[in-house]
Amino acid sequence: MNIKSFTSIADIVSIANASSGFLAIIMVTTGNFVLAAKLMLLAVIFDALDGWVARKLKREDEFGFGKNVDSLSDIISFGVAPGMFLYILSQSSGILYINIIVALLIVICGILRLSRFNVITDSHDDKFVGLPIPSTALILSSFYLSGFFNAGLALVIMTVVSLFMISTVKYPKFRGITTLAVGSILIIATLLPQNILSYITYFPAKLLFIIMLLYLLIVPVIDLYIKFFRSGPNVR
Repeated sequence: MNIKSFTSIADIVSIANASSGFLAIIMVTTGNFVLAAKLMLLAVIFDALDGWVARKLKREDEFGFGKNVDSLSDIISFGVAPGMFLYILSQSSGILYINIIVALLIVICGILRLSRFNVITDSHDDKFVGLPIPSTALILSSFYLSGFFNAGLALVIMTVVSLFMISTVKYPKFRGITTLAVGSILIIATLLPQNILSYITYFPAKLLFIIMLLYLLIVPVIDLYIKFFRSGPNVR
């Protein structure tokens, strides 16, 4: 029953994810949206690392302790933090009531997405069923840091993101050290102070935002095309 008997290094990384998400919420309440966005992106890096660390250490988690720590951390960083970020930011833009609904939708769909993932994770190992929840932080943060943020458009995008999280669309998983390294470099470049990247202002954030939008939309479009093609009159 001692907590040490359940905890591993991977769980510490997950807690770093949760800590980043909580600090992002604190920054949102103080009006520091740039730092809040960067903290949510930092949480994404920790979220990617905890699974990688667990696999490298060949962790045997027979009680599912790590899976629960990971999910609870994710709902803070990728559910509550983006919800609060969008709610307060759009409120300052004069958008009322709708921002509450969309912020709550992010949290609810995030909870449902993570709960379903924990139930079916072993039966769909090659793909995610529904959009992965870190996408909320990746899309919202990169959009805000890109330099062309619009609160109204953000509400629309995050509504679509939330609904795709609980959809049955199967999104590919990107694994391996190369993919992790490339993704981390892009996120870290987005985290750098803008004066360091003044000659390519906002470029990393713009690139990250575009990549995530393509990931969000192209997969279901291809899925619909395949279903339509296979069910067409010429298919036997």
